[in-house]
Amino acid sequence: MSISGKAKLAGVIGWPVQHSLSPRLHGYWLDAHGIDGAYVPLAVPRERFAQVIQSLRATGFIGVNVTVPHKESAFAIAHELDDAAQAAGAVNLLIFDGGKIMGRNTDATGLAANLNEALAKNALQGRDAVLLGTGGAARAAILALAELGVREIRIVGRNLARAETLVREFSARVKMPLRAFAWNHWANAADGAGVLVNATSAGMSGKDVLDISLDPLPVNAVVTDLVYNPLETDLLQRAQARGNRIVDGLGMLMHQAVPAFEAFYGERPQVTPALRTELKKALRHG
Repeated sequence: MSISGKAKLAGVIGWPVQHSLSPRLHGYWLDAHGIDGAYVPLAVPRERFAQVIQSLRATGFIGVNVTVPHKESAFAIAHELDDAAQAAGAVNLLIFDGGKIMGRNTDATGLAANLNEALAKNALQGRDAVLLGTGGAARAAILALAELGVREIRIVGRNLARAETLVREFSARVKMPLRAFAWNHWANAADGAGVLVNATSAGMSGKDVLDISLDPLPVNAVVTDLVYNPLETDLLQRAQARGNRIVDGLGMLMHQAVPAFEAFYGERPQVTPALRTELKKALRHG
């Protein structure tokens, strides 16, 4: 539908941003709800982030979603943070509320909702989780795994010190034990695991594939990748070929967008099979 001079404006800010499906996703919901609004991709390098945020506020934007590499910068610039953002140390949603910038993190609830939808209820409860990565996405994944009731979270990082930092930071926030593993000790972390979560950017379109062997991982473990472009990453293809249950990252993208759309446009949208089909079509056609 066409937009007017009164259109509600929002967008997604990243560097690069052309891979993002968020404009297609929010555009689908804008059409479905008949909303006078627009959602635009904004390619912004690190050093311009704060300047662009101030410009968007001045031009009447309601807010923006934030993707790589700006989630920590968004955390730093926010005047107020919700509990999930504080715990994750990262923000993927900024709302411009009068003179304030409100920072939120919807990644954790998005991942938990995706796994709950894809698996049987309580499927991960009491199982050990292996988490690859130590950045903002990994922080959100820790919160999601805690919400899903895993028994233990084993964090595997290329930088062991960063993995150990996450263990220290989250030990007081979550009820289950956390352990840090160096990348070359991945096999020890995988032993007996019930779920593997890739929270690194490895496997994303244009990036190197994830350089781990799945041999140490039990065949009955669930494997999920937060990367959604491509939809079936090298990790998910290899996991499926050996018999593991896989969950792609598209569901997380859709579910984390629900509270963002509601904050921007005042309507709570639905995640539906038709929406998934639309986004898969967009991925196929680049």
